[in-house]
Amino acid sequence: MRSPETLDQGIRKHLETENSYTSSYLKPIDSLREELAEELKARIKEDDFSVPKNDGDWAYYRRYTMGGQYPVLCRRPRNADVAVDEQILIDGNKEAEGEKFFSIGGAVHSPDHCLLAAAIDRKGSEYYTIEIRDLKNRTTLPDLIENAQGDMVFSADGKMLLYTVLDDNHRPNRIYRHKVGQNSTKDTLIYEETDPGFFIGVSKTESGRFILINAHDHSDTSEVWLIDAQIPEAEPQLISKRNTGISYDICDHGNKFFIRTNIDGAVDFKISEAPIDNLTAENWSDIVPHRPGCLIRSTLLFKKFLVRLEREAALPRIVIRDLLTNEEHTISFDEEAYDLTLNPGYEYSTTVIRFAYSSPKTPQQIYDYDMATRQRILRKEQEVPSGHDPEKYVCRRIMAPSRDGAEIPVTILYHKDTPIDGSAAMLLYGYGAYGYAMPAAFSPNVFSLVDRGMIYAIAHIRGGTDGGYSWYLNGKLKKKENTFLDFITAAEYLITKNYTAKGNIVGQGRSAGGMLMGAVANMRPDLFKGILGEVPFVDVINTMSDRTLPLTPPEWVEWGNPISDEGAFKNMVSYCPYTNIIDQDYPHVLATGGLTDPRVTYWEPVKWAAKLRHHNTSDTKILCWINMEAGHGGASGRFDRLEEVALSYGFALFITGKAER
Repeated sequence: MRSPETLDQGIRKHLETENSYTSSYLKPIDSLREELAEELKARIKEDDFSVPKNDGDWAYYRRYTMGGQYPVLCRRPRNADVAVDEQILIDGNKEAEGEKFFSIGGAVHSPDHCLLAAAIDRKGSEYYTIEIRDLKNRTTLPDLIENAQGDMVFSADGKMLLYTVLDDNHRPNRIYRHKVGQNSTKDTLIYEETDPGFFIGVSKTESGRFILINAHDHSDTSEVWLIDAQIPEAEPQLISKRNTGISYDICDHGNKFFIRTNIDGAVDFKISEAPIDNLTAENWSDIVPHRPGCLIRSTLLFKKFLVRLEREAALPRIVIRDLLTNEEHTISFDEEAYDLTLNPGYEYSTTVIRFAYSSPKTPQQIYDYDMATRQRILRKEQEVPSGHDPEKYVCRRIMAPSRDGAEIPVTILYHKDTPIDGSAAMLLYGYGAYGYAMPAAFSPNVFSLVDRGMIYAIAHIRGGTDGGYSWYLNGKLKKKENTFLDFITAAEYLITKNYTAKGNIVGQGRSAGGMLMGAVANMRPDLFKGILGEVPFVDVINTMSDRTLPLTPPEWVEWGNPISDEGAFKNMVSYCPYTNIIDQDYPHVLATGGLTDPRVTYWEPVKWAAKLRHHNTSDTKILCWINMEAGHGGASGRFDRLEEVALSYGFALFITGKAER
């Protein structure tokens, strides 16, 4: 729904009736939901800020104001006082006034620091408008760019902006070159993707020397084109032609390129190098060999160092390679489960890398790490204004043995006073798709459950890359059933270890994780007290048979094409949550959606809830709630979004008898 005001009035009435029904059933916990929302808000530092990122003479950052819903994008002279010398580039709170939805999809400054390009969505449909701001004169240029995706880069001289646009089916399919100050109708098309199954994007190498056009499917095939950032009018140069199943990405270093790739059977990726004047795949030579089970997730290049983020046994680590000596050392941590992320900066010649560390019980810590001296400086620690004592909580990582011998990592968080005797209710979260690994990171929201005696757990199931890239391959297409069985395995193992009991688990999943929720509700409803399916992808057959929907052709590599492949159709039929609803006792269900969601259309949760009600033979409640002013990510304001979290958590606490402390 690009234009929510055009919604058929009959459909609108039905959605509003669903919302009213849900509100009526949950009325006994109205006060709890209000309490939860305030509790969640109290854990947010309202006047928070990001650690400034240096770029030449400037330092860029974003901050929030007391009571402000939206970020304020700022900069200051590199070594100046924030309070005195700050320049506000975009004040999200002012620009969101009068809007029902507001989101800054991305912002990038020109190399000379004179311009800022920002992609803004005011409907939640994820169609962005790019605005270019003159930072010296503090004005917005008249050359607006509509229907953009949100990624964009400036040429080296700042006079050109390259950006990606979305077609009518919400797929990124064209990259244009825009001359700053010129009407966007005169922009030049420089790349067009004709395969609806491929996504495209535009970015820069870390050195800033090259502009990259990246084309990739939803799985494991990619293709990269190169443009000299000094010559943005030049024709893109193909690095290596797309070859099904071969993925690669590149970064430049002097007279050569480094390539992270899975070529030649390197399932978990390796790193190769090639001369800059001959980048064809035949000239790629390995510098970091493939190690099965150790996934190289990403790389970050500096003038003297190559950094890679790896994951092995569902735990991340950072490995730093000295490009002069080829000596390597590792940054890792000691908790049973934790998360590490690299925070890319703007500078290439620096010896300092920034990374973030957290665990389910440890708030996020931002470190600057000198790769030459190996000294670590804590730059920021996440504050929880209402208070947080990590010593009050226990974080565990256990391995649940599956029926086929795989061991499923499960991360568990609970209050130290919670008895581990099977009496505790549990919220078990899962996703398991697209190779996305569930991070064992700090989430302040979950303590509203944990402090009320619930146990919070994450099942790192196949379909993600938690256990390496094969972990993903063994949870997609014809092996998709592994995703669902792994989640069930995790639930059963948690029961045998007395963390909870059968029928006292609330399963939670979002988007493709909502498909997981729908499938396990059909397969093993007896395990669950409730199911939280948020923007759930549950009508798999119909959605994957409609090639006009934004994500359908791109996702055939993930689920299969039921239009042309009978085997894929039969496989989908075997697990499609909507298709496999039968007459049986179902747990309580809360299905949520967003009216303007371009990824999981609002009618999926609505249809799912309606059919579940028709076939449910128990006295449990099937609820549906649609956000009438938002899309896939829910409400755009950081506090408004908490109302949706309070809805889900209130539901979980209500049905498990934990509504009272």
